[in-house]
Amino acid sequence: MAERNEKGVALTVKLTPVEHADQPVSANYTTVGVTQGIAYLDFGFIEPARLAMLARTARDGKAIPESLDGKLVVRVAMGLDVLQRLHQQLQQVLVGVRGKREVKP
Repeated sequence: MAERNEKGVALTVKLTPVEHADQPVSANYTTVGVTQGIAYLDFGFIEPARLAMLARTARDGKAIPESLDGKLVVRVAMGLDVLQRLHQQLQQVLVGVRGKREVKP
């Protein structure tokens, strides 16, 4: 059922997976680039042991490599209006997570 308010219409949306889109992927690295009004979100994975080694190397004051290899998990392209809605949704999630951390049993 749709609900109308001043900002738009709220709908229930059901997404049907294509191929393996319903399988979760793990990402521990993200980057965003924008060109010609399209945002490209890259989600990648870098081996945690490699990240820990780099942190130790930097902490010890040793030289760290200029580049790091990882795996591109997925690239998502979206219009800036969709990126703005994603930003709003992420903000809501983070406020909720922050609120749960502040509540003590």
